[in-house]
Amino acid sequence: MSQSLGTLYVVATPIGNLADMVPRAVQVLQSVALIACEDTRHSGRLLQHFAITGRCVAYHDHSDDKRTEQILAHLRAGEEVALISDAGTPLVSDPGYRLVRAARQSGIPVVPIPGACAFVAALSAAGLPSNRFTFEGFLPAKAGARLAALEALADDPRTLIFYEAPHRVLACVQDMVRAFGPERELVMARELTKTFETIHSATAAQMSEWIAADSNQQRGEIVLLAHGAPERKTGLTAEAERVMTLLLAELPVKKAAALGAKLTGSKKNELYQWALAQR
Repeated sequence: MSQSLGTLYVVATPIGNLADMVPRAVQVLQSVALIACEDTRHSGRLLQHFAITGRCVAYHDHSDDKRTEQILAHLRAGEEVALISDAGTPLVSDPGYRLVRAARQSGIPVVPIPGACAFVAALSAAGLPSNRFTFEGFLPAKAGARLAALEALADDPRTLIFYEAPHRVLACVQDMVRAFGPERELVMARELTKTFETIHSATAAQMSEWIAADSNQQRGEIVLLAHGAPERKTGLTAEAERVMTLLLAELPVKKAAALGAKLTGSKKNELYQWALAQR
């Protein structure tokens, strides 16, 4: 008789307030044979608070394939395993993707235990459009790459959501001023569910000044949200306009529109009408 497989539980944990721990998550963590933690020391307070005494192993971004295989071996042996991150929902800007993927490819059941998630909490209280949004996680740490990433999102009409480190948040917002313009509405949600929770709305320029004037706003866990770009009257993206501007410097309008349509995927007639309006 073949050994039945265990289950991998992906368990959300509180992002600051231990009272946000859901009962089902406590029950699962108390019952599993193994808990894979992003940082076993960091998770110790949470586990101790809820009298969870199961064996813990570290599983994080730097874990190698050997550690993944060790956890899979427990699951193949029929043991139940829980995956948690330092805070919030695992795999949302946290490690765990490789383990979950490997488990599913091995036919091991993966069960989510939902709960807190910082970007969802921030979006729910930000007052920005929530029917369409994109979660971008952490932007590049280097200034040039960060600005380039923001510029690529400048025309996105969806609400944009980012995580940012406290020591980079001012530089990040200053780059948003450059990429999105000084009037773009931003919301900073800081230390959500904790003692010094702050949710502040302002234009990009005002947000930059506010953070610069108060060093307390450069501490803790931070979610930055940006209102989506307004619809462009031309119907063209900034990239399509850039391509057309270059083509029109060398080609007649008709040829520029035809080539521009191939390069950008925009409709040739829209490009043609836009080009005529520039003459």
